[in-house]
Amino acid sequence: MKERRAVVVVLDGVGAGEAPDAAAFGDEGANTLANTAAAVGGLELPNLQRLGLGNILRLEGVPPTRSPAASWGLMTERSAAKATLAGHWEMMGLVLEEPLPTYPEGFPEEIISRFERETGRRVIGNRPASGTQIIEELGPEQERTGAWIVYTSADSVFQVAAHTGIIPLQELYDACEKAHRMLIGEGKILVERVIARPYHGEPGSYERENENRHDYGIEPFGETYLDRVERAGMEVVAVGKVHDIFDGRGITRHLPGKPDDAAKLDAALEALGSMKSGLVFANLVDFDAKYGHRRDPEGMAQNLERFDGRLPELLGALGEEDLLIVTADHGNDPTFRGTDHTRERVPLLSVGGGEPRPLGIRETFADVGATAAAWLGADRGGLPGESWI
Repeated sequence: MKERRAVVVVLDGVGAGEAPDAAAFGDEGANTLANTAAAVGGLELPNLQRLGLGNILRLEGVPPTRSPAASWGLMTERSAAKATLAGHWEMMGLVLEEPLPTYPEGFPEEIISRFERETGRRVIGNRPASGTQIIEELGPEQERTGAWIVYTSADSVFQVAAHTGIIPLQELYDACEKAHRMLIGEGKILVERVIARPYHGEPGSYERENENRHDYGIEPFGETYLDRVERAGMEVVAVGKVHDIFDGRGITRHLPGKPDDAAKLDAALEALGSMKSGLVFANLVDFDAKYGHRRDPEGMAQNLERFDGRLPELLGALGEEDLLIVTADHGNDPTFRGTDHTRERVPLLSVGGGEPRPLGIRETFADVGATAAAWLGADRGGLPGESWI
């Protein structure tokens, strides 16, 4: 094989219209891209338009182009979840056939009591909530009492928020490691992830420290395309929270890319500047964390336009033997009711590997990993997904 590189960029939460099973998730009508565009009177994404984003779906301000510079299509998730972990795992060949436990009424008393005993602090909250909202609501009480703010969402997550002026960051991490052992590490998987959510500031102006967020997830239950690429002797560089999502499995280098999506793109470019062959797998989380969950279509639109403005740099860093895949892991429609992810198909743009062509609707996210592995010459046997190369 020639020295080749594959780059997968995940626009976290940027869905492209309701999935066939959206009704089962209560998400009929969700469309992150189209509804964002409509809410702001149209998007200005000239570089994504040239690649063919407007050929994937009807998008105000982004018309289709006659000769897209990328192959284009949609992907449908097979996993029984609309979560970040499920989406990323499926891209790399692991499909969650059964949904992980969720806690719409909060966590059982025995879990909360044990967490309090093991950490030496009591718990407040313990219900599904938006992270920013529950921090604003319960932050003053945490400042007075030193209690943990524990909350969950529609996903299978145990989230612990702590004001770093009251509870040191390392104590928060230690507590989340204890929760991880309780909920994941004792032979029974009770949540998909434990998430440390530090924040600072004053009542009415609290600010989450996204650069210090840390996820403690379940270990992949089987081999992934990341493992296959690593075994083939190539680098696998994880940018952003990809390392945490896979618990470090199949990853040779981790670039956190803190504190924002711009820094994560810088990290991806840094990786391309130093590696001869292998895979760069980058997650741009701001779309989801800062704008989708906060139901901020203006912020979502602005972040899309910022990403569009950086695309020429990313494309310019590619060589003739490189492949770029831009996609998403789920939806998070900022115009939709609630604050949770939305069950959507996701956009797919692929640069390199032949003449641009329509890719249709792919039946699984695993086609991403299959295509990257095929391009890099790694073994694909036994894992789901079909290469479009």
